[in-house]
Amino acid sequence: MKSTAFFTDHYELTMLQAALKSGRAASPATFEIFTRRIPDRRPWGVFAGLGRFTAALKDFIFGDEEISWLEEHRVVDRATLDFLASYHFSGDIDAYREGELYTAGSPVLTVEGPFGEALLLETLALSILNFDSAVASAASLITLAAGGRPVIEMGSRRVEQWAAVAAARAAYIGGFASTSNLQAGRLYGIPTTGTASHAFVLAYPSEKEAFAAQVAALGLGTTLLVDTFDSMQGIRRAVEVAGPELGAVRIDSGDLGSQALAARRLLDELGARATKLVVTGDLDARTIAALGAAPVDVYGVGTGVVTGMGAPSAGFVYKLVAIADPGHGPGALQRPVAKRSVGKATVGGRKWAWRAELGELPGHSLAGGTAEAGPAAVELPAWADVVATVPSCPHPGAVPLQVRVVDKGVVGPQPTLGEVRAYHAAVRHRTGGLVPLLLDRHP
Repeated sequence: MKSTAFFTDHYELTMLQAALKSGRAASPATFEIFTRRIPDRRPWGVFAGLGRFTAALKDFIFGDEEISWLEEHRVVDRATLDFLASYHFSGDIDAYREGELYTAGSPVLTVEGPFGEALLLETLALSILNFDSAVASAASLITLAAGGRPVIEMGSRRVEQWAAVAAARAAYIGGFASTSNLQAGRLYGIPTTGTASHAFVLAYPSEKEAFAAQVAALGLGTTLLVDTFDSMQGIRRAVEVAGPELGAVRIDSGDLGSQALAARRLLDELGARATKLVVTGDLDARTIAALGAAPVDVYGVGTGVVTGMGAPSAGFVYKLVAIADPGHGPGALQRPVAKRSVGKATVGGRKWAWRAELGELPGHSLAGGTAEAGPAAVELPAWADVVATVPSCPHPGAVPLQVRVVDKGVVGPQPTLGEVRAYHAAVRHRTGGLVPLLLDRHP
């Protein structure tokens, strides 16, 4: 077992030392994770990373190696080292189900336990949930814009290697069909795909010879990259080599809308009517929505789903919202606490959240539409998240959003990745997605 205890910040341990010395560490406390605002004018975020966080929590233990390093570098005193040597989170954690939609102010995760124990989980939780939720949110909007056409996650070369694996998992939750990352396929069972790059084409004396080598090795069902020199000429050579049974061609540059129309016409003229068209190249939700009327079969997205360009941070923060006075044990009444900082004020007290269905929204224009008819007006279900500081339901028919995931320090059974993905798809269908509002109101 590899400890995850050092995936944290120095100040978590120095605060713990002070809290232990003052007697505050044992005080029952409540922390919440939420975001003050949804980035990039999006209507909602997708909560992701809970499965990775609960797995990391099981390994959040300070073993002999960790204690020795802290002692050698004099990070904390002996009393704190003794506390850490026997550390195991003993409290409760409630959270939104992974794959759920969340809004600004939503308490997506609530940690209740002794102050000193709960304090240490801040960086671990935020580092996982911020990244995974950002990627899953971008992925969900991208797949909504794709309108049911498959999207491949291809961002491994844009982020650190383990972040790439996490991104592939989060994108799969958001609806992506597959990933190019083999480690993600091995760890999580995500379908993997991939064929060739421009380097492969350039390695041969001619484009035709490169295509012939690829088809000979991978068969007629392969995808040939046709835009190394000239896309239309590349398509002619691809069909000349593989015939009309060619699986797919990929275009990675230029005006993808006009290129797609021209490519489809040419493929049909050459008799390759079943050959699919894959487009890649700096795609995101907006560029894919703009391609809505183009005859594209599959999209490939990298930078636009795994980096801050396409997946801005979820902006989650981990804030103390209630605490009991020293000397009180579990179950003690906690007093609300809140920041008053300008621009960063918080609301004190533990929160409870519900999803309330509000009826139907009037018609909104769907981005993309058809080339002839233009954007289509659709009726969408209206919903709202209701957050309150009392545990009773504030709206008739509203359903609670949080579920218990850790009970008295024991991590409960977690859904499979496939179940999380299916849950998100069901939630998105039930809420209408609201991607038209996002795309219509963005300048």
